[in-house]
Amino acid sequence: MPGCLLKAVSPGPPRVGSRAQLLLEFVHEHGAVHPREVDKHFSHGKVRNYWGGSSNATTHLLAAMHYRGMLRVARREGGIRIYTPHQHGPEPLDAAERQARIDALVDVAVQIYAPLPGACLSDLVRRLRFAVPQWHGELKSALHRVKQRLAHTRIEGVDWYWPAEENPARYAPQDTVRLLTPFDPVVWDRDRFELLWGWVYRFEAYTPAPKRKLGYYALPLLWRDRVIGWGNLSVKNGKLRSKLGYIESHPPHDRSFKRELEEELDRMRAFLCLES
Repeated sequence: MPGCLLKAVSPGPPRVGSRAQLLLEFVHEHGAVHPREVDKHFSHGKVRNYWGGSSNATTHLLAAMHYRGMLRVARREGGIRIYTPHQHGPEPLDAAERQARIDALVDVAVQIYAPLPGACLSDLVRRLRFAVPQWHGELKSALHRVKQRLAHTRIEGVDWYWPAEENPARYAPQDTVRLLTPFDPVVWDRDRFELLWGWVYRFEAYTPAPKRKLGYYALPLLWRDRVIGWGNLSVKNGKLRSKLGYIESHPPHDRSFKRELEEELDRMRAFLCLES
């Protein structure tokens, strides 16, 4: 989104460019608007989108204004967002209330992704600027505070953090196999993944086929408390086909692994409504 259309400041409400201000007035006047209706009125033209194609500039501007809390989605028509003005509360948050909300958001993120090495924790908190751009300038102090709240230890020169109420020593690994998505919390941070399991995982859907090492959509394979390989799944003639790879070149010799793997594949069949 061009900077002249919409600019965020922190803290407080966003500062808008002339196009965004006119669009906001249009939405207030009409109450609820379809992007096509807005584009017909303003004709902002085209912009290059994230994937390299072109999209309506009006659609991008509406999405940016929704992202920054200026608009809300009232409903959908045929999957298309219908926007209305976002009515904010009459009083802005004071410093203590704002800090409490930021800390609560950080804690939710940590609960999802912990344990986290220090560098990953810092990156996670910085990424929250995409969720709350109005608090971008306050995330550095939020990072300092969360480090004071979390339990931590140093292992082989790396500081690890996790919620203070959790006791890792109480948890025993379960005899369970899981095929994880490339964006699962266990997999999400590739640096942490390599630290934990000693091998490099890469999402290769956008890698040219001849250069792929794991496969188009390789799913990390979790056995007990270790990611030991990956699986590529496909459907042919109504049947689930699986091609598995292992870091140690062979599957675990534990007989329960084979049973648990088949149960995980059965769960996948059920999800895809395929024959067991």
